[in-house]
Order: sequence, then C-alpha cells, then structure tokens
Amino acid sequence: MTGERTRKTKNVAALVGGWSARHRWWAILIWLGFVVVATVVGNAVGTTPMKSYEGQNGDSRRAQQIIDEAGFPDVAGEMVLVQSRDGRITVDSPEFRQAVQDVRSAVEATGQVEHLRTPYDPAGPAPRTSDGTTALVLFDMAGAGDTADERVQPVLDAVAGVQDRHPELRVEQAGAASIQRLAGVAVNEDFQRAEALSLPITAIILLIAFGTLLPTLIPLGVSMTAFFAATGLLALASKVLHVADTTTNLMLLIGLAVGVDYSLFYVRREREERANGRSKERALEIAAATSGRAVLISGVTVIVAMAGMFLTDHGVFMGFAQGTILVVLTAMVASVTVLPATLAVFGDAVDARVIHGIVRLVTRGRVTWPRRLGGRAGGGRVWNVVLTGVLRRPWISTVLTVGVLAALAVPALGMRLGQPGIDDLQGDYPIAATFKAIDKAFPGGNEPATVAVKAPDVSSPAAQQAIERLKDRALASGVAHEPVSVQVNPARTVATISLSIGYGEQGRKAVEALRETIVPETVGALPDTQAYVTGTMAATVDFNRQMSRTAPLVLAFVLVLAFVLLLSSFRSLLVAIQAILLNLLSVAAAYGVLVLVFQDGLGADLLGFTPGAIVNWLPLFLFVILFGLSMDYQVFILSRIREAYDSGMSTERAVTHGIRSSAGVVTNAALIMVAVFAVFGTMSLLSFKQMGVGLAVAILIDATVVRAVLLPATMKLFGERAWYLPGWLDWLPSLSHDEEPARAEDTERPETTREPVPVS
Repeated sequence: MTGERTRKTKNVAALVGGWSARHRWWAILIWLGFVVVATVVGNAVGTTPMKSYEGQNGDSRRAQQIIDEAGFPDVAGEMVLVQSRDGRITVDSPEFRQAVQDVRSAVEATGQVEHLRTPYDPAGPAPRTSDGTTALVLFDMAGAGDTADERVQPVLDAVAGVQDRHPELRVEQAGAASIQRLAGVAVNEDFQRAEALSLPITAIILLIAFGTLLPTLIPLGVSMTAFFAATGLLALASKVLHVADTTTNLMLLIGLAVGVDYSLFYVRREREERANGRSKERALEIAAATSGRAVLISGVTVIVAMAGMFLTDHGVFMGFAQGTILVVLTAMVASVTVLPATLAVFGDAVDARVIHGIVRLVTRGRVTWPRRLGGRAGGGRVWNVVLTGVLRRPWISTVLTVGVLAALAVPALGMRLGQPGIDDLQGDYPIAATFKAIDKAFPGGNEPATVAVKAPDVSSPAAQQAIERLKDRALASGVAHEPVSVQVNPARTVATISLSIGYGEQGRKAVEALRETIVPETVGALPDTQAYVTGTMAATVDFNRQMSRTAPLVLAFVLVLAFVLLLSSFRSLLVAIQAILLNLLSVAAAYGVLVLVFQDGLGADLLGFTPGAIVNWLPLFLFVILFGLSMDYQVFILSRIREAYDSGMSTERAVTHGIRSSAGVVTNAALIMVAVFAVFGTMSLLSFKQMGVGLAVAILIDATVVRAVLLPATMKLFGERAWYLPGWLDWLPSLSHDEEPARAEDTERPETTREPVPVS
C-alpha cells in the first residue's frame, strides 16, 4: 500500500510534555529531587571498579582470576636499565659495575625499596644481555602497590642522580609505579583538560547558534543534571556489573553530546512555533508531540545500539554499555519532562538577547551580534543551494556521493588491529622510550606470558618438578627465553611462571605452544590442578577470538532491532532500509579515514602521533556508538519529513520542507558533537585519540554529506513509494508525526511575534 496517511494518535512524549508544561514547578522539583537523590546515593555507595580479570576472556580471564584471588602481596615492581651507549663498556667493566653499585646505594638510601637484585648477585641475579652491554637492576617498591606512585619520586630522583654521574651509560628507571607517576598523571590531566574544554566549547556554539543566553544555559543544564543522575545510577548498577575507570569519562562525552542534541531539537521547535504565531501553551504541545517524540525514538534507538555491547561478554564493553545506556536514558527522560517545564517557566524570556544587548551597549551600537548559525527554520543559504541541486539531479547526487564515501571506506579493507601497549602512550614521555629500550634488549620481558597454576600444594616436590620441566621445555624449544621468574602465594596454592616471549606472530605461536602442548604435558598433568596462560599476548589472542565469535551477533542485534524500531516509527519499509544503509555507509567511511590517518600516517605530525595499528577494541565500539548517534539526525529529519507528508504535502515537498526546517538544528548539533569528540583527539593515549577522531569524522560526514545529500536524493528517487508498507506489516503501531490543526485560539496577535527587544 502506498500513500496511506497514518491516523493521528496521542504519543507518550506529547502526554508527558503536556503534563510537564502544565505542572511546570512540580516537574522541575521532581527532576531536581531525582538528580539530588541519585547523586547523593551514588556518592555514598561508590562505583565498584572492574576487577582486572573481568576485562579479559577465555583462558586469560581464568588465569588472571586465579592470580587475583590467590592473595599475592600487592607490590609494584620497578627496574633500572643500565646500558652502554657505545657498546664498549660491558657488564664486566669496572665503570659498569660501579654504576650498578651506585644505583643500589642510591635507591636503598631512599628507604622506599625492597627485594633488590643486581646482575652481580650470586643467587638469582638480575638479567643481563648475552653481549654484556645491557643489564637490569630489579626491586619492589615498599608498601602497597596501588599507592606506590605516591612514593616513587625520591627513587626516580635517586636514579637520575646516578645518570648524571655516569654520562657514558644509559641509566633509566621504569616500572608500574613510575609509569603511573609520570604518564598516569599526564593522562589524567588529558582527561581533565578534555572535560574542561567540552563545556565551554559547547556553550560557545550554542551561544552563537541561538544568539541568546537562556537557550545556551538550558541544554547545558539539562545535559549536566542528566549526567550527574546517571553517574549516581551507575554506582548502584556497578554493584551487579562492575565497570572500567574510564566509563564515567565516556558517559560525559556521550551524555553531553546527546543531551544537548535532544534539547536543541526541542527548544528549536518550540521557538519555531512561537515565531509562527502559536500561543505559548500550543507551541510547547507541538514541540512535545513532534520533537519530543523524535527524541524518544532516537533515544530508544541509541539504547538498543548500546545494548548490543552486552553480547560481547567482555567486561569493558559491557561496562561501557551500562554507563552509556544510563546517561542516554536520563538525558532522554530529562528532555521530555524537565525541559518543557523549564521552557514553560521562562516563556518568551528565552529569546531575550542579553548578550546582544550588552554588546550593543558597550559598543554604542557599532557592533551587532553575528547572524545565528544555521539560519532560521527555513535553513541557511548553503543548505538551500545544496538541497535545490540535489533534488534537481537526485541520481547524479546519489551516485557521486556514494562513490566518494565508498572511496573513503576502501582503506578500511587493509585495517590492522593491535593490542594497546606502551605505544599507546604518545608524546614526549621518556619513560615510554625506556620501556621500549628494555623490550629491545630483553624481548617480552615487560609483557611476558604468565602461567597460573592452582593446586593443593604448589610447593610439593611433584609440583616443583613439573614447574621446572615447564621452564626447561619452554626455553629449550625456543618458545620462551630469559628472564623467567616463579612466584608462589603465601598459602602455597598458586604459582605463577612468567616467561619472556616474542611479539606479533612469534608471540601468538608461543602462546599456542604453551597452551596446546607444554602446559598440559607438565603442570597441567598434575592431579587436581588448574593451569592457564595469561599475559598481554594471550589476552590479545583471547580477545580476538571472542570478538570473532560475538561481533556478528552484535551487528545482527543492532541492525535488526534498529530496523524494527524505524519500521514501527515511520511505517515505511524503504525508509527503514535506507536509514540502516546510510548509517552503515557513514561508519564504513569513518573506518577508512581512521586507517588513512592512524595507520598510513595522514596528518600524523599535526595530531602528534606515530602511525601504527588501530586499537583492536575500537572498530566494534565505534560501530555501536556511531550507529546509535547517527540515528539522532536520521530520526529528527525523517520525523519532520513524515510530519509534513502526514499534513498533506507530496513526498518531494515534504522532503524539501523537512530538510530546510531541520537544517539549522542539525548543523548546530553536529558542530557540538564534532567539537566535543575532537577534543578527545588531542589526548596522549593513542586509543582515545583514535576514538575522538573517528567519532568526530563520522559525525561530520553523517550530518553533512549523508543527511544533506544522500537522504534527500534517495527520498526523491523513492517518491511516493517511500511510504510503502506491505499489507502483512499493517499490524505495526500507527503513530502521528504531525500536530493537530491549529485552532483560532492557538495564535496570538501579530505584534507578539515581533523580534524581541534586546535586553541590556
């Protein structure tokens, strides 16, 4: 059936928004009470962090859980690299021996170290290279490992002093405490800077967009209160599903983006209706019934997309899903409850151009406020020119645009994935160079394969013999090399054997050999014994295996449910298919740009990073996030088009009206998202830099090329068939997209719609 008009029915957003506007103070008090209670309770119970093994899969998770629950002392290991600069001084040279002795004396004098070992110790010496040019001094920080970074600075200073006395040698410290002290502080500062910049940037764009103060403060207020409430709810939810430390940072990023978007949609529509002569009450009713409904559809679609991450069965992804769902849900609820109440309270004061008045007063009228970004309801000149050309030649526009986006997506076919490691830290951090030098001299020493053995008594002769056989076979077969270390927990029920292995394909084969033959035939053959392999390479193998199993499920879940939601919302088979395909095209183009930038090095000097692989968790994460966020613009524009169509316009006229009437708000919303995400592209961690750039590029492509060209072009090609719904799907809900016809009392006298007088 084609061209059938949907019957008009009340929707939830209209009912809730109408009640909120009529009972404005109650709505505001209820919302503020909810935010306060959620925040207070959340702070009281605290967010439960994810345990280390919960961020892993397979044997790596089992091994790490055994280690975490074994009661090993909480210590932070450190090492000092002592290396000849020209290769002429060796470990046997007096100068080298003196430098090592100076390191021992200097760090022990701080009173902050224990269990120190040098390459000259007769029992259990620290490792040295076969050519004798490099050696390590190993020690543990005294006290609890999780607070060692607070005590490591005197030790770092002591080692730096030894370096000054021995310029012919390279004497540098690295380890868990020092990297947390030197690099961890920098990363925390990155997050704080990104969060501090996000709010002012958003406020500036909103201020330019509206030219007034209140419409700038209202979306920010709604977004931030929603974020505070969501973090409180996260603290409660984390008691069931633990979350990673970075979850709240992601929540702020997503919450600010969607919260401001939803508020923009709502405020713009309410202001547009007031400008068209609607009464205050009627303008809010229409905004609730149209933009409010679009917010609900968009929010539910984003939540469905985020929920797909639960299918990965990966702790970090599931924690991200939990946090983003909560912040999107609270932002969505705030937008259809407290937002209309706030607009009802302020009324036309929302249009009081306070900043404009101040500028004119200070400059005595010589300077005027810049023209509002994105234009009025009819769209800006650029949008009108583009739209006119697209609708005149839809086939050419579609083919050219798809060709450009497909060309951008092609590099994604060569995407290489890698595990985050020390290379993830970009910038001028000497400790990163130290770690790399240690890795070069002792490959795999910083990221060994660790065999966790759990048995009734790992100190028994049989267990000790099995551990020795494991070490001998691993070293003799070339699977592993020195250094090798063994630790036993106080209860003597768990032993860990750390084996240095290679990187890349060599490391993967080493993990497979350990798991398939060496471990089962040695420690794994003991009765009542569990033995699993973990470590960076093992975790990468398990993660990749887990993603290969679950990624198709995630993709199918997100696509199918999003399709059903769109089909139900717009009662159109072609529109639902179109939305899915356009979003997939945006994501594919974003993948291609990621490869061009971070793998091929395009713009590497500008962004300040060294090209390499794409972080292995990023593609699936970006797909879920981008698919959800892209629906914001798709749903909002399609809602305006469907609304115009339901009011009696032809499809072509409805497309023109829908695009032009939503041009300004889509432009503003996209600029805010792009700006917020781009801030994260300046961070020191390569993984977050990739995430920020990927999100910013994808949103920019989606909100401009896809929504301004492909969407109207394909809708024009569909014609009246755009609203085709097979008869066997007629059972789908039929919801109204347009407001009821205006009544005589809906409009006010013309003089009330004049441009508000600037307030000084």
